[in-house]
Amino acid sequence: MSNQCFFLAPGELKDARVGAGLRLEGPEGHHAVTVKRVRVGESIDLVDGTGVRAVAEVTATQKAALDAVVRELESEALPPLAITLVQALAKGDRDLQAVESAVELGIDAVRPWQSDRAIVRWNDAKAAKALTKWEGTVLAALKQSRRTFLPEVRPMLNSADLAREIAGRVSGPDPVLVIVLHEAGTESLSAVVARWLDENPVPASAVPGKRPEIQLVVGPEGGISDAEIQKFTAAGAQVALLGRHVLRASTAGPAALVLTRHLAGQL
Repeated sequence: MSNQCFFLAPGELKDARVGAGLRLEGPEGHHAVTVKRVRVGESIDLVDGTGVRAVAEVTATQKAALDAVVRELESEALPPLAITLVQALAKGDRDLQAVESAVELGIDAVRPWQSDRAIVRWNDAKAAKALTKWEGTVLAALKQSRRTFLPEVRPMLNSADLAREIAGRVSGPDPVLVIVLHEAGTESLSAVVARWLDENPVPASAVPGKRPEIQLVVGPEGGISDAEIQKFTAAGAQVALLGRHVLRASTAGPAALVLTRHLAGQL
């Protein structure tokens, strides 16, 4: 693994071979040459978000592009259990801080949630731009942590739509556990996750598109309302305590993710 990682278009490494040439251009090529000052002879990592990493040697640079030869290829297996962070919009970019840390810690997907008490609001005019900012945060965190799988950024949902989404997923054919992190919980997160894993053994290898999933729902600074708790639990979600202390919106999701991955044997 090199000390710098750059992103190719999804699927671009599908047919890569050791000894073959690759070209990095566009915004990533400009960033590599102009910002990171990558030079001929340096070793870089190239990923395309599909689990493949190419360790490549730079052979030529232009103003906003570079050419490289693949020296090593690594393929990472998809984790058999998917973990998703449903993060309420939060002020001060604390939602983005949560997303950034979650990507570095191994999250598989993130979803922005317009909760009832959230101070930050995405109207129709702002939603597309804001979602693009989330996608940029995910990509930057992927490169910083040198991950090979690009986490999915799902569309924003309000509380009513999230409740319908929970009901559809929980009653679907694939095992899904939705956990709302809230002080109203009577069981710990570890107890809820451990019991579900006992009842739904995770397969040894992943089947793309059919992986069991755990969703972690984190509220905003003002907390999750009683009405939202009722909607989500009626839809099939479970409420759990992360710990004795109240965590910030930027901290709760990443902390819950680490514990969940540990219990699932992914750390």
